[in-house]
Amino acid sequence: MTTKLIYVTAPNPAEAERIAETILAERLAACANFFGGVTSLFEWDGKLCREQETVLILKTTANKTNALTARIKELHPYDCPCVVALPIESGNPDFLDWIQKTTEH
Repeated sequence: MTTKLIYVTAPNPAEAERIAETILAERLAACANFFGGVTSLFEWDGKLCREQETVLILKTTANKTNALTARIKELHPYDCPCVVALPIESGNPDFLDWIQKTTEH
């Protein structure tokens, strides 16, 4: 089974935690990590924006990625949230197996 890291930005730690708690309760991901105090620079509506955000990283399986992305879009306060999937090429087999088992329904 292929595993993925899902990279998401949120406006603050509370929003990131709210999204993560829902995602984990629905077994769309096995765990979440938060990195607060991230400065993001981006163009939006023709303007350069600088925002403080929280990064949320979720661990899931490839077959959950589409449902996970759709659910984050429903839960997220942004009009166009950053949600990208990155492949996990290798790692601790026991941990990768745990991700698989945790996300099974």
